[in-house]
Amino acid sequence: MDRRNGKLGAHLSEVYSLLPFEPVRGEGVYLYDKSGRRVLDLYGGHAVVVLGYGHPELTAAIARQAREMVFQTNAVPLAVRDAAAEKLADFAPAALGRVFFVNSGAEANENALRIALKTTGRPKVVALEHSFHGRTAAAAAASWGAAKSWYGFPRSPMDVVFVPRDDAAALAAAVDRETAAVIVEPVQGLAGAYDLSPAFLRGALDACERVGALLILDEVQTGMGRLGQPFGAQLFGVVPHILTTAKGLAGGFPAGAVLMRREIAKGLRPGELGTTFGGGPVACAAMCATIDAIRRDDLLARVRDVSAYVRSTCVVGPVKSIHGAGLLLGLRTQPRAAAVRDALLERNILTGTSADPNVLRLLPPLILERRHVDDLASALGDLADASL
Repeated sequence: MDRRNGKLGAHLSEVYSLLPFEPVRGEGVYLYDKSGRRVLDLYGGHAVVVLGYGHPELTAAIARQAREMVFQTNAVPLAVRDAAAEKLADFAPAALGRVFFVNSGAEANENALRIALKTTGRPKVVALEHSFHGRTAAAAAASWGAAKSWYGFPRSPMDVVFVPRDDAAALAAAVDRETAAVIVEPVQGLAGAYDLSPAFLRGALDACERVGALLILDEVQTGMGRLGQPFGAQLFGVVPHILTTAKGLAGGFPAGAVLMRREIAKGLRPGELGTTFGGGPVACAAMCATIDAIRRDDLLARVRDVSAYVRSTCVVGPVKSIHGAGLLLGLRTQPRAAAVRDALLERNILTGTSADPNVLRLLPPLILERRHVDDLASALGDLADASL
């Protein structure tokens, strides 16, 4: 039944372009519709479903916590919240020892920017061209192109200067004593899995420390093992002052977090940060199960292996090159990426596009195996002579 004929989805705001596939359940790395059609999910719900679908430990942890206590306020201590903070801090670089839980990546970035502005007392943020940090006021202000297209707010809550990515000289010139923070994604997700150079990221940290600004790594999409390390901070050898994460943090249950250095956290008084649902018990139980599974099943090593296998087998058909890191990969295509995505979906493989019209994005569950990559390579090969 067509969702646009007024019989289904009639009350949803039509702000998304819908693909012609409606999943009703998932299992592992596969999605199924009501007819039983099976589709290999290489997009993972925008990098969210890191453990795949129906993961036994994750679903059991969510069900168990929901039975015990589905929710409680941050005004009371909770052992499961403490456990989640401890596991997350242990997963992250050691210097980032304090955690503030929120609900989403945009909320994490909004709070990170607010912490930087308040801590430093400065009015300016430096961000990168082609960046995306979320759709809340400050996060969107630091997103490239938002002000000219979809921002919607009458004014920005801070001054924002955008610099070209991987231009260390431009970044160093932009960061001055008016700068509160530099915010960067180690691999720019929406921009098409553009991976910044380690030297540029180290230069960003050096520029911040030179003037007392804070480096914020937006790891909403790159965190939780997606790059083959717990976070991009470890992969690129750069420990920021603040790190944000969300998406795969709780394996599909809504959750986000701001991690910060202890000296920053010491300057925050009760009441300066707050959230109703952030750090809820079910989300925290899901976070614990997700981190435990990534460690126990050695998924970081699998990500590195499967990523290398994608690079070695999938430059075929319409794909001319591959960039990115881990399982955040951009496949550069000769035809438009949307045409390749649609053709792959016809062959029962779900992928994503990006802001770059010629980059197809892969954001699959971390449990992906080489045999699944073989299916992708075969399908891409079938498209070699297709008219796209």
